[in-house]
Amino acid sequence: MAKLLMWFLGVFFVLTKLVDSYEFEDFFYNKTEGAFLESVYGASAAAPPPLMIGLTIIHGAAARGAVCLDGTLPGYHIHRGYGSGANSWLIQLEGGGWCNSVRSCVYRKKTRRGSSNYMEKQIPFVGILSNRAEENPDFYNWNRVKVRYCDGASFTGDSEDKAAGLQYRGKRIYQAAMEELMSKGMRYAKQALLSGCSAGGLASIMHCDDFSNLLPHTKVKCLSDAGLFLDANDVSGGHAIRDFFGGVVKTQGLQNTLPRTCTNHLDATSCFFPQNLIGNIRTPLFLLNTAYDSWQLQESLAPHTADPHGLWHDCTLNNERCSPSQIQFLQGFRIHMLNTVKRFAASRQNGLFINSCFAHCQSERQDTWFSDNSPTINNKPIALAVGDWYFDRSGVKAIDCAYPCDRTCHNLVFK
Repeated sequence: MAKLLMWFLGVFFVLTKLVDSYEFEDFFYNKTEGAFLESVYGASAAAPPPLMIGLTIIHGAAARGAVCLDGTLPGYHIHRGYGSGANSWLIQLEGGGWCNSVRSCVYRKKTRRGSSNYMEKQIPFVGILSNRAEENPDFYNWNRVKVRYCDGASFTGDSEDKAAGLQYRGKRIYQAAMEELMSKGMRYAKQALLSGCSAGGLASIMHCDDFSNLLPHTKVKCLSDAGLFLDANDVSGGHAIRDFFGGVVKTQGLQNTLPRTCTNHLDATSCFFPQNLIGNIRTPLFLLNTAYDSWQLQESLAPHTADPHGLWHDCTLNNERCSPSQIQFLQGFRIHMLNTVKRFAASRQNGLFINSCFAHCQSERQDTWFSDNSPTINNKPIALAVGDWYFDRSGVKAIDCAYPCDRTCHNLVFK
């Protein structure tokens, strides 16, 4: 009975984490709260309870001013590797939206996305963080780390707002976490993978070369899951996501910390979009994304500001309720995504898995990462595609056929 209760709590935790990773607008918990309860694929009472890992606070971060929005110390969760994976490291940068104004950052600092005071003391390690070979065939015995996200700008800021009591120190948090992990053995790594989902997926792109430079004698690659946020027009012809990202950049003063290889020829807001960064990354990078990313559909393409009459409301909650004209618009978004990665995909060292699903963060969920019925392209699930690419077993440039041809998708349905 105790094991069953532990399993239930673990599944509930995963669901609630996924739910409020859908953060946007000025106050960033939006209408999708609770929606993932309809998308529990592969979870059954027979499933073993997930591995729960405790929070480690980075006490050395204070000396370098590496603090969360509210000034509390940052943290991470670590499960040690063993056997053949003892000298291999997988670092996952947590995602969870952004804050785009002083007001929203002040709100955020009273949550686990802005303060370690509110972070869970334990979290489940599932999907790419799982310690079971049958759930995570290539990385199960690596040193696996989840770095918590509490700065509101994808680990990139380095400024403060004293009047509002806000510390924008994401870049320092990243550096402090890496410094601590190096002292715990990562400096001896034979191989390493920097990953992240959503806002963390964007961060894994931003810090990919930094991570590689930190480990010059190590095989280093990077994985961005659901981090390919496109600078696309919304359904009204406006630029909802550009306006939002512009707020993030302005609020935290990111023009001073974004990659100079981009800001030397583009404006700072453009340099917060990964499409303008991936071409300059020297380290091998894998992009895992859905062509109809459910977060981008709800918050970039058809947010309420772009759809005041709610014509897109049902479509954003359930792809089966989209009209033919709405599907046509979304096919245009898919084509935009494929055109964006065309040059990136031409490089032999890079990897790609773009499936035609309505989902978000597929490496963090067990059912989509690796399970009996997980999504596939050409019969290959995501975990094996990433593993084949990382270990150079084969090149992976997997692009799905257009919706609705893929019957292996775990499409998210929201109430």
